[in-house]
Amino acid sequence: MQILLIEDDARVADHVARGLREAGHLVDVARAGRDGLLKAAAEQFDAIILDRMLPEIDGLKILQTIRATGDTTPVLILSALGDVDERIKGLRAGGDDYLPKPFALSELIARIEVLGRRAPAMVETTQLRTGDLTIDLLGRTVTRAGRRIEVTQREFRILEYLMRNEGRVVTRSMLLENVWDYSFDPQTNIIDQHVSRLRQKVDRDFSTQLIETVRGTGYVIRSDA
Repeated sequence: MQILLIEDDARVADHVARGLREAGHLVDVARAGRDGLLKAAAEQFDAIILDRMLPEIDGLKILQTIRATGDTTPVLILSALGDVDERIKGLRAGGDDYLPKPFALSELIARIEVLGRRAPAMVETTQLRTGDLTIDLLGRTVTRAGRRIEVTQREFRILEYLMRNEGRVVTRSMLLENVWDYSFDPQTNIIDQHVSRLRQKVDRDFSTQLIETVRGTGYVIRSDA
């Protein structure tokens, strides 16, 4: 699942994001209300985890705004405000579930996975395609023009993240946070090394090069590269 986590507490955000990624999900993190709302509007997610009390824009306001646009993405509300009245407010504002803080990470993961399965309008993506490149998310395989490409687990995660953001520039910081689970730059060329090896496997022997380096920024994958 592609999950948006909107949480201003850095410790909680890092803990939740790491747990979700270890469970096999992709996670985008926003640590302020405005940033979270912009991400929710600009990208398609399978589920949103939303903190109730956020800087800039309150969690309930974000939820109401999302629902006003017709967005039916399942939303799990996290909040230290755990009394019954607050839960009712959250659910009436359009939340699908409400989990008070403190919480068990295992329960949060189970709840968000249930919401993802329950969503009636959602069809779970099992394959991603960019041009003649296909990755099977269930079998964890990569093929191009019908030919199997052997990749490592890390390379698969990099490729999946690039393909889920097809046409958008993915920065090194985004890869560090979503593939390596680092929230800081380790000041190494580890990303460049992995992407270089991945590019050799994906683009070698093909006339169309799919993965492109955006100098000084990061990478982008697109079928018309």
